[in-house]
Amino acid sequence: MAPRDVIATCPVCAGELAISRLHCRTCGTTLEGEFGVGRFGKLSREQMALLESFLRSRGNLKEMERALGISYPTVRARVEALVQALGLADGQSGSELVDDEDDGAAGAAEADAATQRRAILERLAKREIDAAAAAEALRDLDGTD
Repeated sequence: MAPRDVIATCPVCAGELAISRLHCRTCGTTLEGEFGVGRFGKLSREQMALLESFLRSRGNLKEMERALGISYPTVRARVEALVQALGLADGQSGSELVDDEDDGAAGAAEADAATQRRAILERLAKREIDAAAAAEALRDLDGTD
């Protein structure tokens, strides 16, 4: 029997599910306790498909637009929602992926920060840096520790 994907939320009350037993098919070892599903286990099937598309396209949103058959702003919005779902947004409102025109220094600074964040994520997607280095660079950019 092929293993099934684990679900992370209760189908009855929508609470978070915990894994309580792990079993090795090779040696028969069983571990019992409370284990989480991890950051990626909490994603919906649609979010996982988007993440796979992001990785397959090496972070190229234009390529994702073509592959998924959706508009570029929709791709960006879904990627931002994915970043939020993974808890990688560090309190950002999501405005860094919106191309609104904004007069003034604050808007320019936000656009520059968004460009820098995007460059960090693109480097991660291209495997030029690992996840820890990307997280550190994003924290440094946002001025948080």
